[in-house]
Amino acid sequence: MTMKELFDETSFKISKLVTNAYSTSFSLGIKLLASHLRPEICSVYGFVRYADEIVDSFHDYNQEELILEFETDYKKALDRKISLNPVLNSFQKVVHEFKLYELVESFMHSMKLDLEKSDYMTEEEYKAYIYGSADVVGLMCLKIFVRGDEEKYESLKGEAMNLGSAFQKVNFLRDIKDDFERLGRSYFPNMSGNEFNNQTKKEIIEDINKDFLKAYEGILKLPMDCKLGVYVAYRYYCGLLKKIKRKNSQDILENRIRLSNPLKIVILFKSYIRYQLNMI
Repeated sequence: MTMKELFDETSFKISKLVTNAYSTSFSLGIKLLASHLRPEICSVYGFVRYADEIVDSFHDYNQEELILEFETDYKKALDRKISLNPVLNSFQKVVHEFKLYELVESFMHSMKLDLEKSDYMTEEEYKAYIYGSADVVGLMCLKIFVRGDEEKYESLKGEAMNLGSAFQKVNFLRDIKDDFERLGRSYFPNMSGNEFNNQTKKEIIEDINKDFLKAYEGILKLPMDCKLGVYVAYRYYCGLLKKIKRKNSQDILENRIRLSNPLKIVILFKSYIRYQLNMI
């Protein structure tokens, strides 16, 4: 092993560390993927997580300066095919291998919007933001899952975007208290005047359920080496949405909704059984 290969190997391990530290749910889903897929998916997660943290969490720093510097360092990593930032170093390899260039550009555009816009008043603005912040992440993962099979990619592209949209919209609902109070953001167009009530919640949930139904059709067609991991993440978010549905709108505004660890284990067990019985 050359020193560059050793550096690349440790870079992928650091992206895995970032994934495990920031998200127990996605970490669980990634562990259920075939071993050859995990480093690449962790690299995608590490990159998008760091960008998201800059715009959502680093309020004591110049966030605009940080996100532009992060983007510049990413572009340098692409050009040089190396970066001393391990997360960028592992990610640039994945971007080159699977030709993720345009998807990453769309993602960074939406991240920078979080520093410029506080609400999305039209359906067009809302969909454009979700495409860049979530749909393209699903498409990045799909590119990795199909290993360069463009025909397969095109056939699953729509459903991958539906799944990314559903995940993001559930996150918006779950984090609505934090978005309102700490970040001053409102993503849903039907929340006129930032009003969130049971009727608004019902409309949002109906929209998310449509995304989930379409996404499930795509999960059924995924390669076997990634199907279980994606299905578990899907079931986890469906479970989270069901819990949100049972809560009053005021409860959602006052408390961040979570799934307990025992319930996550139940979801994992049931998903694994269905997978073994070829029911997904």
